[in-house]
Amino acid sequence: MSIGGGVHMAIERACSIKCRAMQMFVKNNMQWFARPLTRDEIRAFLEHRERGELLSIFAHANYLINLAATNPQFHANSLHALSEELTRADQLKLPFLVLHPGAHLGAGEEAGLKKIVASIDKVLRKLPKLKTRIALETTAGQGSCLGHTFKQIAFIFDNVREPQRLCVCLDTAHVFAAGYDIGSKAAIKKTFREFDRTIGLERLVAIHVNDSKTARGSRVDRHEHIGKGKIGLDAFRFIMRDRRFGNIPKVLETPKGKDLREDVENLNTLRGLL
Repeated sequence: MSIGGGVHMAIERACSIKCRAMQMFVKNNMQWFARPLTRDEIRAFLEHRERGELLSIFAHANYLINLAATNPQFHANSLHALSEELTRADQLKLPFLVLHPGAHLGAGEEAGLKKIVASIDKVLRKLPKLKTRIALETTAGQGSCLGHTFKQIAFIFDNVREPQRLCVCLDTAHVFAAGYDIGSKAAIKKTFREFDRTIGLERLVAIHVNDSKTARGSRVDRHEHIGKGKIGLDAFRFIMRDRRFGNIPKVLETPKGKDLREDVENLNTLRGLL
């Protein structure tokens, strides 16, 4: 949900279409930095009269952050921006901040993953009292983006100093574009077994429910409305009905206009699968 007009406005937009879970940015998602949140802004969010209607609210980091960046200034900006956004999310009492792990930009997978680990360690070491965790998002693997295999995500958990301060957000469009088969009930059950074996289902805290405009294995990240893309409804039916995911928030990142009509249609499709 947009935070246009203030962070508290995201709550109003979500509740206007009867959401029960919401993802938001904590600042402009295409700018490195922002002025600090004021006490009034924080209070307006925390004490919003409709906040209790949302069972889960969490944040997504801005798209400029790249913890594997090879350019020194870009990397420094990424560390600074991540620290700032984690702090803002913590002030709003959000449980986690969804983050794309990073892109190695030609340095290679191993070098990129090691840099991501070192970057996370550096950021978290300077924020020891922070309660908001980093939720690593599974990616489509477009370009040199890392996090498109469960093994890459597991590598980060296995090597950071404080793995308990990390968790995972799975994106259906991304895992599909990355090559995982979720096109049938049997296939998606197998994929989640692999996820559990490699990363651990106990680390899964959110699911981005997006259909994909591109084919499985395309490594191209393009979201589509539920049931109108290449994935098919079986994957979403499984996710909506499996009891293991009952308490895991599911959010849409599908195209929409200001009236949120498309969100309502997608919500109705998903709820219809229950």
